[in-house]
Amino acid sequence: MGNEGKPPVQLVAADNQTVSHLGNDAFGGVDFVPVIISEVGSDATRSFLSFFVDHIRNKNTRDAYLRAVNRFFDWAELRGLTLDRIQSFHVSGYIEELGKTMAIPTVKQNLAALRMLFDWLMIRQVCRTNPCHAVRGPKLKITSGKTIALDEADAKRLLTSIPTNNLVGLRDRALIALMTYTFARVSAALSMDVEDYEPRGRRMWIRLLEKGSRVHAMPAHHKLEEYLDSYIRAADLASQPKSPLFRSAIGRTGKLTTKRLLRANAWDAVRRRARNAGVQGRIGNHSFRATGVTNYLTNGGKLETAQQMAGHADARTTKLYDRRNDQISLDEIERITI
Repeated sequence: MGNEGKPPVQLVAADNQTVSHLGNDAFGGVDFVPVIISEVGSDATRSFLSFFVDHIRNKNTRDAYLRAVNRFFDWAELRGLTLDRIQSFHVSGYIEELGKTMAIPTVKQNLAALRMLFDWLMIRQVCRTNPCHAVRGPKLKITSGKTIALDEADAKRLLTSIPTNNLVGLRDRALIALMTYTFARVSAALSMDVEDYEPRGRRMWIRLLEKGSRVHAMPAHHKLEEYLDSYIRAADLASQPKSPLFRSAIGRTGKLTTKRLLRANAWDAVRRRARNAGVQGRIGNHSFRATGVTNYLTNGGKLETAQQMAGHADARTTKLYDRRNDQISLDEIERITI
């Protein structure tokens, strides 16, 4: 952001020969280097690229941190700062300014990105100190998550309302069911290949690639099996085990491409299906994770098992998806008979 129109930086090797122009394909989505970094020299430029391309392997994290870092360097450049002149009070002022327009979790993420980058630049001897070390981020205590969870009736209505007379409808029903019955993150669901739905003994299993490159496997619910089998059979995917399971559509033809479905397109599909089913609220991909966890716990499931199924390192994170107290609060409110 703020770097539109700036010429691409060239990387220069030790023999003073140009290595490459920056570009999305070659550098994992890092298509330019901030002026504050590039003006220090080729070592700083290489270190900046190394941080994002070598050090951060998760694409979503890389994109978020890149936006955060570029936002800060744009801010610093407007104030005439150079890399060696950035001090802790500059970072503190910037973080305080962000807090006026951004949510606390976003501000904390921005600070974390800067802290990690400057640590990396110190290791690579690009800068002498990390100006972020002394900076304290805003405090945040979360006792309940914001993600909307569907009740059982709404979830059933949504799944049964999706037309299954074309491949897109079968795909959407299978995807929503997968996120609901396995508590899967949408990124993990969309990264599945056909072979990640596999038989083990008498049951079919789901294999998900979760955060931190962790492989998480669990048996498929019998309804999920039904929805996935119908989709795979209609799309003739069984003969293509190493191809994407959930694929993008060709316009409004009801036909699928061979390319993987993107998160933004999945979000559009989910919103459209919820709207058509008459399900109210800001329903998104993550809603089905909360829906599955809440329904599981409501029906006597154990928190520690839900934690394992969701792939959470801490049960406190799982509890953020538990919406059982929402209904309790509503019942208590209705005791007021004024």
